Amino acid sequence: MASRLQIGGDASVLLRVTHSNLKSFAADIRFSLQMSVEAVKEKLWKKCGTSVNSMRLELYDDCKNKLFDLSDDSRPLGFYSPLDRFQIHIIDLDPSSVTSGGWLEDTSLVEKYTISEDEYSKRSGTFRKFKEQMASQNPSAFRNKMSDNYMEDLCANIKVGDRCEVDPGEKRGVVKYVGRAEALGPGFWIGIQYDEPLGKHDGTVKGTRYFQCPPLCGAMVRPDKVKVGDYPERDPFEEDEI
Repeated sequence: MASRLQIGGDASVLLRVTHSNLKSFAADIRFSLQMSVEAVKEKLWKKCGTSVNSMRLELYDDCKNKLFDLSDDSRPLGFYSPLDRFQIHIIDLDPSSVTSGGWLEDTSLVEKYTISEDEYSKRSGTFRKFKEQMASQNPSAFRNKMSDNYMEDLCANIKVGDRCEVDPGEKRGVVKYVGRAEALGPGFWIGIQYDEPLGKHDGTVKGTRYFQCPPLCGAMVRPDKVKVGDYPERDPFEEDEI
């Protein structure tokens, strides 16, 4: 176990992060052992939305035994001697926090706008009317030319759990699904959990759950947009370094 008094300049640790209010939130995040507890909270605030002043941190070992309350904001993380795969548990102390109530995870709590099929059919200027018009003008362009195995060959070296980078935007994350998604179209798709909330869903698309991830971190993309390899999570503070 590392000494609490000697911390290497570039020493870091990969910790599992969980949250008291967000039951589906779990992320593996790398931290510098030189970071103060307050800096750790700042980094976590950008991940989960719990404010620094409302955040209490607990450190657990890889057997889920509680080791410490990280109550001294001025101490470096390395003082508590965390090891890879240890767990930091975030407790949100704010009863009016954005993370409370479950609405960030349970989409059934969100009021949705609905319209009947008859009412939608009567409307002009809809995407359906546009497709019908284009299909009548050029029927051959709207025939399904994709096979069920479309882009299957590009999935040969992509597997669930791989770190990846997605274009456009060089967004980084983890592969969570590889396979067909009939609701999206023929062929093969890759489900991604982005490191940041840059996605569109939580792994459920058009009523079908393909994988599970925090809200707005999920995306389904074609294999040709995905590169797998050594793409570690970016540190949001690295751009501030000189």
